[in-house]
Amino acid sequence: MNAEPMKCFPVGSVGHTLTLMSGVWRDRVDIYSPNGTPLSDDPASGTPGAAPFENLVYVSFDGERYMQTNVAYRGRPLATRTFTGRLVDGVLHFDKLGPKDPGHIGVSGGPGIVFFVAGELGEATQRYCEPDCVRLLGPSERTRTTVLYREGRVVRTLTAYGTRLAPATDRRVACDPRGVDGPIHEGYDPTQVFRSGAKVGESL
Repeated sequence: MNAEPMKCFPVGSVGHTLTLMSGVWRDRVDIYSPNGTPLSDDPASGTPGAAPFENLVYVSFDGERYMQTNVAYRGRPLATRTFTGRLVDGVLHFDKLGPKDPGHIGVSGGPGIVFFVAGELGEATQRYCEPDCVRLLGPSERTRTTVLYREGRVVRTLTAYGTRLAPATDRRVACDPRGVDGPIHEGYDPTQVFRSGAKVGESL
């Protein structure tokens, strides 16, 4: 997927930031308790596992359609997760993640900053809510910070430090644990974390 020319999007808009964000990133992910203590395990996450760990993050944006695939790279067993969405009236609307998903959107925090958040707060977000803030620090650096809520309470925070490995997502990078051959993005895999009866420690 190739991004539309930058002139199509005003500086600071969601489309502008997603265009800047396109490419392949390697994120080191650290997990913390609310008081700042580093954690070696993340059981309450939608994707539970050991910490710290590293992800490869493929971000594709063609000016309208958005696709992101996370690939566990180091520190956890191989696992992938793909998210898709579409830019509508300047706001990114993610495709439904699974049963009881309240609807998730991407909104601007200013130039180089995008928030991925629930479109509405309700019963499902009482069970699971994890607002993300992704901030570009430069052409090849970014951070991602989240706060995880389970059953309406803050249980941990997460900070990822990312380095861009490639400016485009036309092929897998050489260090991809899936191998260099094959599609970049995976198919739809519905999450169960928002549904009634979803338990802490149950994977997305």
